[in-house]
Amino acid sequence: MLIVALEGPSYAGKSTAIRHLRGTSLGDRAFVSDCYVHHIDHRDDVPPSRTGSAAAQLAAFEKFMGIEANRVTKATEAGMPLVVLDRSVDTLLAHAHAVDALFGYGVHRQLRHRLQALPFLRPDHTLYLDVPAEVLHLRRKAAGHAAAESDYFLHEPGFLNHARDYFVRTVRRPVARELTVLPAHTSPEDVVQAVESLVSYWAR
Repeated sequence: MLIVALEGPSYAGKSTAIRHLRGTSLGDRAFVSDCYVHHIDHRDDVPPSRTGSAAAQLAAFEKFMGIEANRVTKATEAGMPLVVLDRSVDTLLAHAHAVDALFGYGVHRQLRHRLQALPFLRPDHTLYLDVPAEVLHLRRKAAGHAAAESDYFLHEPGFLNHARDYFVRTVRRPVARELTVLPAHTSPEDVVQAVESLVSYWAR
């Protein structure tokens, strides 16, 4: 079973690429899982992206890892040769790395240790959509979100930079076995082609 994850900041195009993949022949041969927040029925139950304490960050991790355990079960039951994830456990670790750097919570190492005791899907290969902040802001605005970017924590410069560093600069080695950085102009069709290339490579 090949596990491929799509990573990148909010509004990088991960979910759009996933929707496109679902409509291709590749989607027919894959177990595809949406982002963690789409597995939570009520919006009010989604942990805040800007947690107020180390304890809140740890609690958010546990909630999302409950969803991850369900992903493991469903992927195993599906028995498909390919698993495609919209975000992986590396998202949770990148978030912890960022809030540690911003607020001094010091939880990243704890989460790394806790992860070893929990079921999770370890990506064989992660495709990181590296989209700059100005493009993310335009996409968010085009999606109808008029609130100031300062009110959207996931697009705050500090958070974006630290979360990106986790993947691109590998200041904390990602869980994924391999990682490819894709540029901002990568289209959904390009992402599907990249996944197809990985399937062909791993089938050798």
